[in-house]
Amino acid sequence: MSEKKIHTRKAVIIGAGRVGSHAALCLMFQHLVNEIVFVDVNPEAAAAQAGDLNDLASGLGDNFVIRVGDYSDCGDAHFVIMTAGRSRRPGETRLQMLGGTVKILESMVGPIRDSGFHGVLISVSNPCDVVTEYLYRNLGLPRGQVFGTGTLLDSVRLRRALSEIIGVNSKQIQAVCMGEHGDSSFIPTSHIAVQGIDLREYLSVTNGKASDIDFNDVMKRVRESGSSIVAGKGCTEFGIGSVVASIVMAVLHNEKIVVPLSVHLEGEYGESGICAGVPCVLGDEGIERVLEIDLSYDERKAMRTSCGIIREYVEQAMPEA
Repeated sequence: MSEKKIHTRKAVIIGAGRVGSHAALCLMFQHLVNEIVFVDVNPEAAAAQAGDLNDLASGLGDNFVIRVGDYSDCGDAHFVIMTAGRSRRPGETRLQMLGGTVKILESMVGPIRDSGFHGVLISVSNPCDVVTEYLYRNLGLPRGQVFGTGTLLDSVRLRRALSEIIGVNSKQIQAVCMGEHGDSSFIPTSHIAVQGIDLREYLSVTNGKASDIDFNDVMKRVRESGSSIVAGKGCTEFGIGSVVASIVMAVLHNEKIVVPLSVHLEGEYGESGICAGVPCVLGDEGIERVLEIDLSYDERKAMRTSCGIIREYVEQAMPEA
């Protein structure tokens, strides 16, 4: 099949629920795309979302095309954003969503592949790392074009927590979470900085000390942030929508930013055959480089543990691989 020319401002969002619709909303508010196509097993609900967003576009005076389509629309899309899957239940881990999500994916990968899609696929569906690995193995695209939001939202939550503790705007803090987008994620504390100043040095010149920060408690806050939102309102939607928009922005504008994303590992950190959240350089071709940063002994151990958990569930989802 010959490749169709990519429409660089067309996004297909698979799954028109609350996450998919809020991702669309963020894309619209930032004027990142001018065509959004919803693909959903419930076309009536998808049409209702499209109609509501079209009302918004009309009220704003903006010229967007928002419609319901099918998998053939992926053929010339620049972005496919995978949000399909059932909602996370209160008290449920992301990994416990695996069985239902894989059944949904099985019906999707063939039509996406057959459409001739050759753009950038951003996977949001949980469990993120396992789903991303499933999509990477089945779509036949370069690894830089199939990746998940991974620990990017975790890292946003981490910077917010640190901002509250040390009293600095979160935009000034450089810190990431790595590993699973889930309960085994970890913080490489040796790489935290405040506007380029090592955290320990920053604290020392502001009459503080690193021991004042309980990173176990910080990580607990980050891990529980999503579950507390789910318990209170049934899902997370606004934060992840903004994360998707930031990824699309980086690709469209070739920003070359460093962000933690879930990507198929090929020996980095001693791991292969799974996706996990690691720092990456993101540009107009998707992930352009996976960065293998130096980790302390404890951080390397945490990475191995987290990747081991991901691998167990990948083997469960794809036993034939």
